[in-house]
Amino acid sequence: MVEVSMTVNGKTVSGSVEGRTLLVQFLRDDLKLTGTHVGCDTSQCGACVVHVNGEAVKACTMLAGEADGAEIATIEGMANADGSLGTIQAAFQEHHGLQCGFCTPGMVMSAAALLKDNANPSETEIREYLEGNICRCTGYHNIVKAIQAAAANMTPMAAE
Repeated sequence: MVEVSMTVNGKTVSGSVEGRTLLVQFLRDDLKLTGTHVGCDTSQCGACVVHVNGEAVKACTMLAGEADGAEIATIEGMANADGSLGTIQAAFQEHHGLQCGFCTPGMVMSAAALLKDNANPSETEIREYLEGNICRCTGYHNIVKAIQAAAANMTPMAAE
């Protein structure tokens, strides 16, 4: 067993996990943060994207032990302090950037990482950035529109 401690969505958490425990398993099973989805287990779909020390990471490719001491942000941490939808989440809702919703947490987390680095991405840049995220429902058109709308509504340096 490995002892891990990290900050998740601003709260310090710790636990004892097997060395082979993936970060996504720790988040979902131990912390009950089930917004981070497990889609493919092979790092292909992007449903498990979280932020580790400010960088987008597929949580199915990282061991929980590797995240020891890290700052983690999950989809649950993207809401506003009052519990209302954050800017990117609201844009996905307003522009119907979701259908079944399974890929949505990973898409939102990837969008936040993109907008942190590029506050005004072009359609091509958005589509290229999302290449590691698979959506089987939407055809991506409304996802791109949602990210463009979020970019237009965000204040500089506030990429959630």
